[in-house]
Amino acid sequence: MFENKEIKVILSNEADDVYKELNQIVGKEKKNNVESSFHQSLLRSINRAVDLLKENPFAGNQIPKRQIPEKYIVTYDTENIWRIEIANRWRLIYTITGNQLEIINFIVDIFDHKKYDKVFGYKH
Repeated sequence: MFENKEIKVILSNEADDVYKELNQIVGKEKKNNVESSFHQSLLRSINRAVDLLKENPFAGNQIPKRQIPEKYIVTYDTENIWRIEIANRWRLIYTITGNQLEIINFIVDIFDHKKYDKVFGYKH
C-alpha cells in the first residue's frame, strides 16, 4: 500500500515524557493489583494508535494548514499536522515525513482535550 516503504513511529521528547510517565504509573498500579484505571485505558489507547500508525500513516485526521499552531511549524519545521482522538478525550498529534525508503510518523504531543484546545486556540 505504501510502495514497500518501512513505516516508523517516533516520539518527540515531550510525547515520550508523557508516555514514560504513563508507563510508570501503570506499572505501580499493576503492582498494587489495580486492574482498570484511567491511566491504563489511556496507555492502551496510545499503544493502539501507534500500532494503527504503523499500518496506516494517514490514519488520523489532518489539521487544516491555517489551524496548525506556530509552535509546531517553528519547532518541528512541518507543514502538516494530524490528530488521533484517543481515550478519555485525549489527543495524539503527529506529523508525517519520509523519503524513498521510509515513512516517519513523528508524534509531537500527547495531551488532554483542555490542553489541545489551548494549543490550537479553541475557546469555549
